[in-house]
Amino acid sequence: MSENTNENNSQQIDLSNIKIKRAGRAGNCEQPHQGTRVKKIIGVVSGKGGVGKSLVTSMLAVNMNAMGYKTAVMDADITGPSIPRAFGLSGQPEAEETGMYPIVSREGIKVMSINFLLPDATDPVIWRGPVIAGAVTQFWTDVIWGDVDYMFIDMPPGTGDVALTVFQSIPIDGIIVVTSPQELVSMIVEKAVKMAEKMNIPILGLVENMSYTVCPHCGEKFSVLGESHIDEIAQKYGVKNVSKLPFDRSLAEMCDNGTIEDLKDDLLHSTVKMLMSQQF
Repeated sequence: MSENTNENNSQQIDLSNIKIKRAGRAGNCEQPHQGTRVKKIIGVVSGKGGVGKSLVTSMLAVNMNAMGYKTAVMDADITGPSIPRAFGLSGQPEAEETGMYPIVSREGIKVMSINFLLPDATDPVIWRGPVIAGAVTQFWTDVIWGDVDYMFIDMPPGTGDVALTVFQSIPIDGIIVVTSPQELVSMIVEKAVKMAEKMNIPILGLVENMSYTVCPHCGEKFSVLGESHIDEIAQKYGVKNVSKLPFDRSLAEMCDNGTIEDLKDDLLHSTVKMLMSQQF
C-alpha cells in the first residue's frame, strides 16, 4: 500500500501545455439574441482589481464611438459594476417577450449592466460563481444589442469562473490587459496573459494605468508607484501594442460624475489605432 502511495506521489503533473477550449466564431459558443449583430468583441481584463479596468473600458468605448463606430459595453463585472456610473446611466432597460434592450448613453453607446436590474444600484450581488456566470451569459443571449461594430466587455478581475465562462461562451476576438506599475501587479497580470494564451485568445495590447504623473510646474514625469515593467512584459509575451496612462484627476472626476463621454484627450491613441485597423 505504501509503495503505491509513494509511486503516486512521485508522479508530477505537467500543467504547462494544458489548453482550454474557448468560444469562436465557428459556432462553438452561445448564440446571441437574433436581434444582435456584433462585428468585433474585445475583452478588457486585469489580474486584480483596482487598476482601472473599467476606466480603460469606458475610454475605449468613448474613443471608438467618437470615430463613428457603433459601440457597446457589456459590464461583466457583476459584483463590482461601475460602468453605469461612469456614463451617468440608471433606470431599468426596456424589454419585450424575447429579450431586453441595452440602455443607450447620451452619445449613443449601448450599455448593459447588472445595476440596471437591481432595485437599488447600491444593493450587493451576493451570488455564487455559477449564478454570476449565468447572468453574464444572458447579457449575450438575451439582450437585443442590434448592430454593433465594437463591443467592449468589462471583465471581472482575476482568472476565475466568470472570466472562464465569458471566454468559453462569447466569441471574443481578443483582449486588452490593464495593469499598474507595482511589481506585485505586474506578476499578477502575467497570470491573465497566460490564461489568454492557454485559451488561444489574442492579446491585443497592454495598458498601464497610473503609469506616471506630470509635474504641473516643470513638466517632468515621475513614476509615483515605481518603475514601469509593462514594456518587459510586452516583450516577454510578444505583445506589440502598449499604452501608458498618467495619474489624471480629471479622468477620475469624469467617472465619478458620470461624464466620461466628455473625454477629449486621445490618451489611448495607439490602442485605438490598432482597433481601427481591425488587423486581429
